[in-house]
Amino acid sequence: MIRPFRLATTVVVSVVAIGFLYFAVTLGQVWWASRQDHARPAQAIVVLGAAQYNGRPSAVLRARLDHALDLWRRKLAPVIVVTGGRQPGDRVTEAAAAAEYLLGKGVPDASILREVSGTSSWQSLASAAAFLKARGIVEVLLVSDPFHALRIGGIAGELNLHAHTSPTRTSPIRGFDALVRMGREAVAVSIARIVGYRTEAGVHRVVARAAPG
Repeated sequence: MIRPFRLATTVVVSVVAIGFLYFAVTLGQVWWASRQDHARPAQAIVVLGAAQYNGRPSAVLRARLDHALDLWRRKLAPVIVVTGGRQPGDRVTEAAAAAEYLLGKGVPDASILREVSGTSSWQSLASAAAFLKARGIVEVLLVSDPFHALRIGGIAGELNLHAHTSPTRTSPIRGFDALVRMGREAVAVSIARIVGYRTEAGVHRVVARAAPG
């Protein structure tokens, strides 16, 4: 009886150790991706949505939009895609608030495309990918917070977009909060690499709904 118990213990310890190593490596990759800026000429700039308040972009969303605006002014892409639907209680979509902000900064309406249905990164990128491909656009610059870079790049790859990440450097999410977000992203990427980003997004939504409010 001792040998089977030892064998089972060894197997459990080995699985835990491998799982921890897998997570640690993924966390390192999330951190490394957050430090990289792959800005280059592309066909479109895609901005991941964030909170807005009655049409006014939050500080997080403004940081992303300002970075996208800088890329557009550098003529790295002719079009900016703003993403994000309505969250519970919202009067307008994240994309609409983002578009108004860019219009106020001098970006012509013809240079702004709106994805207004997504309520998660996967949904927003999947919806945007559909109408971008219909326009013959497959090479994009992805703009979000640094901790988000690895996952959105993976999602875009799953959607057959040729994506380059260019994170904002002015996000108000810093310090310990940013480290926590990186940990969450590492968990999400670890799962997604096994089951796929679409499935991971569905699991995340179920967990979020079940979590106490």
